[in-house]
Amino acid sequence: MNRTTLSLIAGTAALAAVTVFAALDSPSASGASGSQAAAHLPVERTSLLCPAPSTSDIAETSYTSFTPVTEGSANSGKAELQAVTEKSADGTDAGGKSGKGKGAREKADQPVLTPKAPGTPVTGDTSGGDAPALIGTADGKFASGWTVQETTEVAAGTGRGLQGVNCTAADTEFWFPGAGTATGRTDYVHLTNPDDSAAVVDIELYDKDGAVKSPLGENLTIKPHTSEPILLSTLTDERVEDLTVHVGVRSGRVGAAVQALDDKIGGDWLAAAGDPAGSLVLPGIPKDATDVRLIAFTPGDDDADLKVRLASPNGLITPAGNETVHVKSGMTAAVDLGDVTRGEAGSLVLTPTEREVPVVAALRVVRGKGDKRETAYIPATAPVGTRATAADNSAKGTTLALTAPTGTATVRVTASAGSGGGTAAAKTYTIKSGTTQNIDAPAPSGRKGTYALTVETVSGGPVYASRTLSTTDSDTPGFTIQTLPNDRGTVAVPHTTEDLSVLQK
Repeated sequence: MNRTTLSLIAGTAALAAVTVFAALDSPSASGASGSQAAAHLPVERTSLLCPAPSTSDIAETSYTSFTPVTEGSANSGKAELQAVTEKSADGTDAGGKSGKGKGAREKADQPVLTPKAPGTPVTGDTSGGDAPALIGTADGKFASGWTVQETTEVAAGTGRGLQGVNCTAADTEFWFPGAGTATGRTDYVHLTNPDDSAAVVDIELYDKDGAVKSPLGENLTIKPHTSEPILLSTLTDERVEDLTVHVGVRSGRVGAAVQALDDKIGGDWLAAAGDPAGSLVLPGIPKDATDVRLIAFTPGDDDADLKVRLASPNGLITPAGNETVHVKSGMTAAVDLGDVTRGEAGSLVLTPTEREVPVVAALRVVRGKGDKRETAYIPATAPVGTRATAADNSAKGTTLALTAPTGTATVRVTASAGSGGGTAAAKTYTIKSGTTQNIDAPAPSGRKGTYALTVETVSGGPVYASRTLSTTDSDTPGFTIQTLPNDRGTVAVPHTTEDLSVLQK
């Protein structure tokens, strides 16, 4: 992704607008002048976009909002999530439903949830297949590190299981390796425009042979304050199992996520992969995964040759028979890795065999067997860096995976208070170089409701992380995975010193 704004999903929170104040100091007695190191200050405003969760009438969706406590944040502020409210000339909303009447207007204007003070999560719920996309804004004390998790349970039908996504910031470019238009697949690209002017978007598709003809994906207009789900199978007549989807914005900006649904093996949200890079990390493959499939794409003019290694609890190992993968320029490559983790925690690490060529990649992960299978996705992601947060956790249904592929790292994991009460708790962990650990994450004492887990890098690294949510109330292993890239909750502000004596003349 081309991060013209600071991003989510997972996601994951991002920067929508930041006011930066530069301090001008009078010259020192010695007459020295110049620049000092930049200070890192909390962001002042953040915007997040949540896609419409499901078209199923039996879908149950929860939203969890959380802002970690950040030193130096403002003492006041506000945050809220509201449904898209743009009305057309005939009085209908973005979905074609009537928006006339006082009741409809009040429902559209009513926030889905209003966040509490930093350090305490808050939840909101909706049900049925007409839940809209949401636009969220936070400023002041709520902005730094703000994260919102959208989690949906679908009991039956296409995409049944658990679907989760981090609400994200708007951006201008997105890559989604792992989508498909094969028989039995129903994949949508959800595009949400948070701004007052229209956005113009192109959707490009690439399979194993290169670009797929899809003229209907060109020059799409997304109206202000609306969200559009684009069914991929309407953009091409070809039925392809492994597609890379590229969303490029000609004007404006959008939030984007792919909802990948399957008739037989459930489905989940496919968040955008990290920026094209020569080395990639895809963290947190469930230890009981029965089938893992790697999908990779290189957008440049050169082919890429990658070493494939698994960061296990005991170090880096090379999967037998899948030592390397060759990715042709402009073509999507797919590799079946089977049950690569073999009962242990694991993360996939891709590095160049020789020359570094930028690549994007994602994993499709299946758990269960036969007709009791479920699917989730792990895109290549950025490291945790200073801090990252995952909301909507429970003690029994949460697995936090941490990997340090290139150097031993120390991390601190903090469990917030619960949405219904409790006291925060924290632990420090050491992740050895080249390993992945499913850690015994802390949980708040006296907890009630769900809680957030915040990961901070103390030393060493880099560290990559993901969080798996699992359902435990059925034989089908419903689950969803979100990566934890840096929350970009602070911004570097240069501190300048300038000689103002000329103004005294």
